[in-house]
Amino acid sequence: MRLAYAATQSGEHGGEPNVGDVILHHVVDTKILSIQIFGLDLSITKHVVMMWIAAALLIVIFRSAFRQPRAIPTGIANFLEAIIVFIRDEVVLPTMGEEGKPYLPYLLTVFFFILVCNLLGLVPFAATATGNVSVTAALALMAFLMIQAGGIRKYGLKHHLQNIVPPGIPAWLLPIMIPVEIMGQFTKPFALCIRLFANMIAGHIVILAFLSMIFILHSLFVSPVSVFFALFISLLEVFIAFLQAYIFTILTALFIGMSIHPQH
Repeated sequence: MRLAYAATQSGEHGGEPNVGDVILHHVVDTKILSIQIFGLDLSITKHVVMMWIAAALLIVIFRSAFRQPRAIPTGIANFLEAIIVFIRDEVVLPTMGEEGKPYLPYLLTVFFFILVCNLLGLVPFAATATGNVSVTAALALMAFLMIQAGGIRKYGLKHHLQNIVPPGIPAWLLPIMIPVEIMGQFTKPFALCIRLFANMIAGHIVILAFLSMIFILHSLFVSPVSVFFALFISLLEVFIAFLQAYIFTILTALFIGMSIHPQH
């Protein structure tokens, strides 16, 4: 909050931009086109544009890669098929069993969308849409709906609600366990939201902090060290982009599996 306040005060008084201005410029979402409909803010921001670009890239890449199905895929199709098989065999089947196959298209979409959004954030002058808590909250909301839909689809609404509370609990514990278990249904997607948001925004702030040391210390002697660590974190961000997409996908699959196969 102090960082945001300092940056705001600097902008209002026309002073020179400080480190807070630089960091906020790269992290905070900004409006490109302001749109108000019936008092509802539907403005197009840079993170919205980045999500559009990610979706368009996925459509173009997959359509071009699998336009002509082959028994033995080559090139980008081989790479994508390896990821698809990995998600199916190492994520969906171990956590959800054979009943998880209908959810594979959704989980693959989530994985590739998050991955492309993460990688686009490493492109100069671009932005990381998954570094926006509103974006990760929307992804978590969809995960919550899929978790509930998985249980309802298999057991029906009544039995699914009964499965939320483990059987065999003494009656005097039910007033405590029922609220706790209901809260647990919401904390799972909330954890997905915050985990992805925090990990994606943290790397960019660290990179900018290293680069800002050159201007804070007013010395070029520190620049080699700052640039080296900034480049190291940037390379690490590539690994984190894949890792966070994988973690979000496997946790979503795990939570859906827990809804389909409740512990009785």
